[in-house]
Amino acid sequence: MNSRAPGTLAVGRVKFFSRHRGEVNSSAFSPDGQTLLTASEDGCVYGWETQSGRLLWRLGGHTGPVKFCRFSPDGRLFASTSCDCTIRLWDVAEAKCLQVLKGHQRSVETVSFSPDSKQLASGGWDKRVMLWEVQSGHVLRHLAGHRDSVQSSEFAPSSDCLATGSWDATIRIWDLRTGTPEVYQELEGHSGNISCLCYSASGLLASGSWDKTIHIWKSSTRSLLLQLKGHVTWVKSITFSPDGLQLASAGYSRMVKVWDCNTGKCMETLKGVLDVAHACTFTPDGRLLVCGAADQARRQVHRSQITQALSKMTPPRMAPGPHALRLPAQGARGPVE
Repeated sequence: MNSRAPGTLAVGRVKFFSRHRGEVNSSAFSPDGQTLLTASEDGCVYGWETQSGRLLWRLGGHTGPVKFCRFSPDGRLFASTSCDCTIRLWDVAEAKCLQVLKGHQRSVETVSFSPDSKQLASGGWDKRVMLWEVQSGHVLRHLAGHRDSVQSSEFAPSSDCLATGSWDATIRIWDLRTGTPEVYQELEGHSGNISCLCYSASGLLASGSWDKTIHIWKSSTRSLLLQLKGHVTWVKSITFSPDGLQLASAGYSRMVKVWDCNTGKCMETLKGVLDVAHACTFTPDGRLLVCGAADQARRQVHRSQITQALSKMTPPRMAPGPHALRLPAQGARGPVE
């Protein structure tokens, strides 16, 4: 784990991204942090300008709720998955659909790009994991073995393995270096469904579960490093900060937490602002934290501005109104408005 201690959280005002017509199921930032992508229950994928909050596009095409979205690491494409059993690949520059990938028999719940943007992994309610070639849209491999729905997937930063999480309460690590991938590790320890996975830049793997906990693993040795407890409902989404020092988590409740990855302690809890918090993600520079809400009145994503503050600084008192987490950078002298 990284030994540098993160700063203390301060509190700031929330900004909302509205215009969704259904719950926000997933959100993702482009690699340059300029564009925010959101996937909605209304069957559309939305693109937003991060700085201004301006809606860039609202893309239809899926015939069911959009469950997940992800940018490719090279920033040229993004993918969306849906209850319509398909994955759609989209061109970022032209905001148009390039390919519709078909092969799953039930709702597709997760998608992830390889670090070189050349492969795509998907999983869903048919219990299957499928590996695709991005350029051609062809299926490269079928990875069978999970005993229940596959809800999460994530390539390791080294590209040599793929992690998948299932409602069978296990995490499987697939070796992609061989012609026919085999599970070389199975991580067990959760007592409930695995709902989300995330790798840190250093290769640590975090898993969230219906058992209300988050585990942080050193997957190469199958070692459980930390168990994070504090959510009162199942964990819906997790994301590492770019430096790997913090982990944000959204539970299926009005609660988003930020954790210190060195100590396993909860640094801050955001609650009372959102309805069910479906998704959370950091910007590439770590200065913004976005959470997707299921508020049926607002149906919005909120963006929390990050301040720069000393580690012993007391959070400022704010005027009445919605508030959010503001994650500080190290070594600053005060808040940046």
